[in-house]
Amino acid sequence: MSSAAFMLILFSALMHALWNLLVKRSHDKTVFIWWMFLLSGGLFNLLLLVLPGAFPQPTVTLLLLAAAGGTCFVLYHLFTGRAYCNGDLSLTYPLAQTAILYVPVWGIWLLGETLSSPGIAGILLILTGAYCIQLRRLTSDEILRPFRNLTDPSVQAALAAGFLYSIGAVIDKTGISSYSPLYFTYLLVMAMLLIMSLNLLRPRYRGRILQEWRQNRTLVILSGPVMLGSFLSFRYALQMAPMSYAVPARQVSLLIGVLIGILFLGEACGRIRVLATSLILAGVLLVRIG
Repeated sequence: MSSAAFMLILFSALMHALWNLLVKRSHDKTVFIWWMFLLSGGLFNLLLLVLPGAFPQPTVTLLLLAAAGGTCFVLYHLFTGRAYCNGDLSLTYPLAQTAILYVPVWGIWLLGETLSSPGIAGILLILTGAYCIQLRRLTSDEILRPFRNLTDPSVQAALAAGFLYSIGAVIDKTGISSYSPLYFTYLLVMAMLLIMSLNLLRPRYRGRILQEWRQNRTLVILSGPVMLGSFLSFRYALQMAPMSYAVPARQVSLLIGVLIGILFLGEACGRIRVLATSLILAGVLLVRIG
């Protein structure tokens, strides 16, 4: 992985952790995420107005890829939210990270990517750290607990979220391999905004959009550029690096999220979190070497 791709992934991880922090501090999560995409989409349109050159004509295939990718990522958010709302975080969070397990398989099988021994070791360390970061104890009973509840709707939602994200990553990589990351990201953001807007047309969301704006106007305004920075930097990195490395390496956002929680939110830093974040950091370094 090149230094430029690695730095873009680290920046993307920082932005990803920040927008997750903003979502965590919001009131109505679904509506706030819609506002976040609305603001980032608006900024994106302003950016395109000042850029030189015309918008390159997308093919029907690219439009379908953007629509499919947008659908996968919206469903990822939906299933993740459902898992977190109805289930224990320590039960569902590790399972939502199983995308890291699928992505290298899809990269090798579908995209013809190859992995070095340090790269494989790094991915395994990141997966272990991401799985352990929300566990309450490092015992065999606790580690296996999520898998003993496969009939639990929250567990099923978390597993579905991880699988859907991995499919979205493959679509992402395919799209930017034949088209500009800037313009493919625009198509993707617009597709996600459209799907989310259709969802908010349901009667249950009546009145909640303006209410969230009034309650968290500052957070909404901040979320736009943060989301846009996260999306663009990661997709430029994805164009320069194998998907099998880029997606796991971005999990350094978990480490950043833990630091934000400790430094700014007063969260406790237990031994499990220290161990898990150390594994993630070591894994990211091995991926960089690999």
